[in-house]
Amino acid sequence: MHHIYHTEGLILSSSDFGEAGKRYAIFTRNLGMIYARATGVRKMPSKLRFVLQDFSCVKVDLVQGKNFWRITSASKTNKLELLSKNRDKLQVFGNIAKLLIRLLAAAEPNEKLFADLLQGLLILENSKTAEDRRNVEVIIVLRALADLGYIGGGDMLENFVKSPLEEELVYKISKSRSEVLRHINQALKASNL
Repeated sequence: MHHIYHTEGLILSSSDFGEAGKRYAIFTRNLGMIYARATGVRKMPSKLRFVLQDFSCVKVDLVQGKNFWRITSASKTNKLELLSKNRDKLQVFGNIAKLLIRLLAAAEPNEKLFADLLQGLLILENSKTAEDRRNVEVIIVLRALADLGYIGGGDMLENFVKSPLEEELVYKISKSRSEVLRHINQALKASNL
């Protein structure tokens, strides 16, 4: 008998496999980054069809198989529902998702990163301007790199990395965005990702 893991997760990407299945890259609160499959999810009568959508926040039940995780059930959390209705905000989430897939190779739990990412996406969901969206993206990427150890604290970055992630931080980073971007690009270059 297999153990069923219950966790909250952010679906970062998906791809079709087989006749009606899908593979998912899911960053979970308790398990870290996992790659899971759901069979029959593309069939019309599938209950998971409308729950397991890219860039959604879900509660998911998983079983670990020999070579991959299998999704047994999932439900919506009602978080990030508005994000999927705005193309520009979805583009920012997509950029962040691609980076996280590159950075998070192993299934290691990182609750701080998960909490930062979810809070940042909730702020992104409520952002009003293109400037705010750019600032939120920079903050999320900076904090992700810091949480994963790719970037140091430094005096200037310390406030953006250690402060609680709130909307006020979005306005503060605007003045230092080009400097923060320089640090982000250096960290990504040094990581060879």
